[in-house]
Amino acid sequence: MGKEYQIAVLPGDGIGPEVVAEGLKVLKGVAEIESFNYKLTHYPHGSEHYIKTKELFPDSVLNELKQQDAIYLGAIGDPRVEVGLVERAIIAGIRFGLDLYVNLRPIKLLAEHLCPVKDKKPEDIDMVVVRENTEDLYAGIGGFLKKGTPDEVALQEMVFTRKGCERVIRYAFDLAAKRRKKLTLVDKTNAIRAMDIWTRTFAEVGKEYPQVVTDHAYIDAACMWLVKNPEQFDTVVTNNIFGDILTDLGAVLQGGMGIAASGNIHPGQVSMFEPIHGSAPKYKGKGVASPVAAIAACGMMLEYLGEHRAAERIENSIAELLKTQKISSLDSSSGLSTSACGDLIVRQLPEARL
Repeated sequence: MGKEYQIAVLPGDGIGPEVVAEGLKVLKGVAEIESFNYKLTHYPHGSEHYIKTKELFPDSVLNELKQQDAIYLGAIGDPRVEVGLVERAIIAGIRFGLDLYVNLRPIKLLAEHLCPVKDKKPEDIDMVVVRENTEDLYAGIGGFLKKGTPDEVALQEMVFTRKGCERVIRYAFDLAAKRRKKLTLVDKTNAIRAMDIWTRTFAEVGKEYPQVVTDHAYIDAACMWLVKNPEQFDTVVTNNIFGDILTDLGAVLQGGMGIAASGNIHPGQVSMFEPIHGSAPKYKGKGVASPVAAIAACGMMLEYLGEHRAAERIENSIAELLKTQKISSLDSSSGLSTSACGDLIVRQLPEARL
């Protein structure tokens, strides 16, 4: 048997535990085929845990996560709790606490019928967005003045550092060099002059990668072109807030939130992988949520850990089931239970083309 990986599991809230269970089912199946070992450490932290114990996310848990190889997250969020409270404590706590400065979002159409844009095929939609993950508006610098009065003022500061821009831009250039050697910077420098730090850093780092063709788009135009001509994009790098918006638009092109997965990465260190669909509390306990995005996130985690064949096996299994419409949709209307969908993917693993 190969290496044993230490994996932390935070199933979280809503449909999180249900879809994570299917991801772990697929992990078990692919580990048996590809002969690697893993050890899971489960953590209860989420909204339900907070409601019961009033404990959010202690530093001791964050320190334990630093000893893991990867973190597998379900979803965080519950309408019974103040909006954003648990999300900031856990998701932002892990991102900032572990300095996971890359948010990696593949946007890949696996089956033509899933794309809502007319005449777009899998070969037209195969890109990856590299989103800066620890700065910008999400740094949390700001606050309120005279809150609750007619004179209330709310401020939130956009924060960019040279170090923050350069390291994520360099990661994107390295990734583009391994893909189709094209990298697009998305910003809004014409209106937000502070973003000139992105433009200058992109140009300077780009000199070290003469093999990569560079392009540029303002965020509003990028959203338009992403829908109209998605084939023009290969690797994209952008700031935190724009990346958050752009990648959800991209998720629709690949079939919706039910297939979209992400990695929160610090290269060479423990990193976190999750579906991006949220906790969907109205579907909690009904067994109808699609686990495909959570299973795709498991595949991303294995790719990061170096289990490339296992990751490819998962992606190709999902693709085959979508193309043949054995999994007919990526939402609750598929007619498949959450567990039945996971079972289909497990059974497909040995048949996957590599």
